[in-house]
Amino acid sequence: EDKGLVGPERTGGGTRRYSDEDVQRIRRIAELTAAGLNLAGVGLVLELEAENDRLRAQLEHALGDDR
Repeated sequence: EDKGLVGPERTGGGTRRYSDEDVQRIRRIAELTAAGLNLAGVGLVLELEAENDRLRAQLEHALGDDR
């Protein structure tokens, strides 16, 4: 959380509330660090994966519009 890799919601009392997406992201971070990446590298990989997902969705949308 301190490195900006996860941003859980918080209750009024300040308790962290992790969503299913947060838990998946934490598991992915654990996989990447176990593979030897530092947190800066993990952040870059997560950004690239998110960009890839966005581009894939745009392509699928564009291909759907042409059909």
